[in-house]
Amino acid sequence: MSQSMSSPISASASLELMRPTTSGSENHYIKQKKVFERFASVEKDGQKYMNQDDFISAIAPGEDYKKIQKEQFGILFGIADKDKKGLISFQNFVIFENLILKPDAEYEIAFRLFDVEGKGMITMDQFKKILFSNVTSDSVPFDFDCEWLKLYVGRDPGRKHELAYEEFTQLLKGLQAERLRQEFKFYDKEGSGYITPDNFKKIILSIARHKISDYVTEQLPTLCNIYAGNKINYASVVAFHNIVRQMDMVERIVHKAISESSDGKITKNDFLNTASRETRFSLFTPLEADIIFHFAGLGNPSGRLSRRDFAQLLDPKWERRETPTVKKQTKKHTGIGWEILHQIYSFALGSVAGAVGATVVYPIDLVKTRMQNQRSRVVGELLYRNSIDCFQKVVKNEGIKGLYSGLGPQLVGVAPEKAIKLTVNDLMRSLLKNKDTGFIPLHYEIISGGVAGGCQVIFTNPLEIVKIRLQIQGEIAKNVDIPRKSAVQIVKELGLFGLYRGASACLLRDIPFSGIYFSTYAHIKKDFFGETPDKKCSIVELLIAGAAAGMPAAYLTTPADVIKTRLQVETRKGQTSYNGIFDACKKIFREEGFAAFYKGGAARVFRSSPQFGTTLMVYELLQRLIPWSSSEEQVGKVVSAVTDTGDLGYLKSRNALKILLDLDYKFGVVPKNVNIPIPA
Repeated sequence: MSQSMSSPISASASLELMRPTTSGSENHYIKQKKVFERFASVEKDGQKYMNQDDFISAIAPGEDYKKIQKEQFGILFGIADKDKKGLISFQNFVIFENLILKPDAEYEIAFRLFDVEGKGMITMDQFKKILFSNVTSDSVPFDFDCEWLKLYVGRDPGRKHELAYEEFTQLLKGLQAERLRQEFKFYDKEGSGYITPDNFKKIILSIARHKISDYVTEQLPTLCNIYAGNKINYASVVAFHNIVRQMDMVERIVHKAISESSDGKITKNDFLNTASRETRFSLFTPLEADIIFHFAGLGNPSGRLSRRDFAQLLDPKWERRETPTVKKQTKKHTGIGWEILHQIYSFALGSVAGAVGATVVYPIDLVKTRMQNQRSRVVGELLYRNSIDCFQKVVKNEGIKGLYSGLGPQLVGVAPEKAIKLTVNDLMRSLLKNKDTGFIPLHYEIISGGVAGGCQVIFTNPLEIVKIRLQIQGEIAKNVDIPRKSAVQIVKELGLFGLYRGASACLLRDIPFSGIYFSTYAHIKKDFFGETPDKKCSIVELLIAGAAAGMPAAYLTTPADVIKTRLQVETRKGQTSYNGIFDACKKIFREEGFAAFYKGGAARVFRSSPQFGTTLMVYELLQRLIPWSSSEEQVGKVVSAVTDTGDLGYLKSRNALKILLDLDYKFGVVPKNVNIPIPA
């Protein structure tokens, strides 16, 4: 019989596939040559060849063979081995690689497997033989005498109906639904219209295990919990199967609905409303929507689900093929030079933002320091009744300028302090988060912030001790006729070791502060404002989140801040001196009572809260006004990772097996010594 015109590929087409016609295909050809040379281990008559193991390693690098076993990738080797010699030449490898780039590759792979004679037509006997020789004996037997199949091949058993490529592909597309019906009937022994959850799991695993995630696989029996009862009806089985087949559309509608949501989360009604707007006809029934939200929301009973919830539905190894499109393409500059520039950019923005935040709240910080240094035991030294009285007296006695005493050293230290704190926190979070989901537990968030706070003390302590002494000397100069000292003079007097006086108290304050602050800030953004990878907080939301997170962090660490201030301030005549943290704790408690540990607490909250809120708001604004760009935009063809010519064919090879795996997830995994009877 001559080659049918319906055959998916002819000899002339094979030559056409081999011929590079554009620069893109030439690059693809070169990369194919490199892959072949890398994996081909057999040399014969001066030519290199691939055996089956070489071929599988080339088309499925890094595959774990859990969902798709090695024997199933071996089916593709049989397709590529056109000469049936057990070896593949470079020419055959190129033809195969170009074949699986075609949009209907999975159907062509299946047609070639069943068309054993290469005639471009498949008889029903061939179909039965290939199907039963590639499924295991524990599979539910398929009834070839069913009414559905007779519609394709006719009722006359004496008439040999041959299927051309187009007919065959349509038969395969409907075969899975017929298998679903037959398997439900097989397990529903009593004809009640219900099956057990375990039998439902068996059915779905037999026809769709390769498409669903491990998470959904384990949760399949929970489908019975959607409605009353402990069994699953036929409608639910069909609905679940329809969802699996339409998963690309589910993903598209979810993405659209979430992009329109104010908090990055959607309800079942949001999903159905978006589906009705985005499609001409209704694609999903209420039952199918119930099932989608049941499995996506197993860990989130609120009914408002995010993209992360829906990501649990599909095995991430399956990707949609994208059509090459003409759009702006960015060429990113790499190298140590650009990385240094990027760090300078981040450092500069952080410095400006930190300086603005520090300047805005500096008068409050000065009031806080004066209140904390006030010793109520010393007669005549009770200068301020409260923070407001302190503020008024500073303005009256020292002028507005007095509110900014010591601001210079503060601004000098803000840049490295903020850079270290933010960088270390981000680094620790990236190391401690789950690599697959991006989730980081609360205790790891606290640890990340605490480590960041500890690292910043190397800059914070010298800065704080100089700032405090500059802030305090204003009130001394008003009572005692002594000249003011400059920051440089204070640094010279203290020396290197003196600059780190009270460092232990500084650690005691900054480690818990950063641990509380960063974890609270992250959860306010995520839990209160609904920040997701698809929805970023607004400037106002960032300001509120930063300010709110600063309140508990500042107040709860006030006792450590009081101790640090007492240790770092220059002790005057008649004042109590302290020798370390524990000595300061005992003396403050004995002389001034427990309330003394929270002196300046309110001022500290009013200072830290707006400072961090302002700093983060300004930082975000600067990033938007002066965006970092290490890339050049180019207009050209952009191809997704799945169809990129640099891809080794891994995802394309998985896609090429989809139709065969739809027939049976164990298709091709049959022991060679097992003979399965083929029905007449």
